[in-house]
Amino acid sequence: MATDAPTIIATSGGYREHDRLRFQFAGLLHYAVDLSGVSAGVPKVCNVGTASGDDPRFQMDMSEAGRLAGFNLTHLSLFSMPNLDDIEGHLMAQDVVWVNGGSVANLLAVWRVHGLDEILRRVWAAGVVLAGVSAGSICWFDGGTTDSFGPELQAVTNGLGFLPYGNGVHYDSEDRRRPLVHRLVADGTLGTTHCTDDGVGMRYRGTEFVEAVSEQAGKGAYIVRREGDSAVEERLETRLLGKSAVQTPLSSKSVTWQR
Repeated sequence: MATDAPTIIATSGGYREHDRLRFQFAGLLHYAVDLSGVSAGVPKVCNVGTASGDDPRFQMDMSEAGRLAGFNLTHLSLFSMPNLDDIEGHLMAQDVVWVNGGSVANLLAVWRVHGLDEILRRVWAAGVVLAGVSAGSICWFDGGTTDSFGPELQAVTNGLGFLPYGNGVHYDSEDRRRPLVHRLVADGTLGTTHCTDDGVGMRYRGTEFVEAVSEQAGKGAYIVRREGDSAVEERLETRLLGKSAVQTPLSSKSVTWQR
């Protein structure tokens, strides 16, 4: 099924611990599926792992987590060549396209080489839910903060621009993220920037922010705006997702979702 308006969920989460698997899906990924409107049959979720080079071990872990969640989970791989003859047709048939973390700079470059940027714009317009974590969050925006270029965080400003804002991820777990966002907004490198603590997601209907949701109590989302030559931060309270959301989350270092 398709949503009645283009929908994006930009997150710093989506996974939690499991006693046998490397991880299982947490509230944010289930929230994306719920928003897709699928009410009968098995939810169809396509995982896009470009940012980590389509790592086969991680794809296997995602497949196991998808099986546990009861999803029909498939993968779009672009390394070393696309694994699908009809990428657009496959993505159009999904309920959710979920983009994992890694290098957002590499993700953007590879997507553009393959025309996936324009394909995803059409998929988004058609009502398939686009969602992701870290690099899979930043990519939908004008830009954000990244360690794609090395250990020192830098700005990336060539995002897809589906959402006309900057994006800050791992806002509470990586000390350098918040001050860099403030500096980049203050000097005009980034426009108004939407940020998420680990375990938090922000939902957009079209380009309009709708709500912030969380897998963990006490976590926040933030909007950082420029006022004069300074940055001003507004904290948004989050709506706590269901019971499964309050179980043990993964830290941002436990899964390849940085950058």
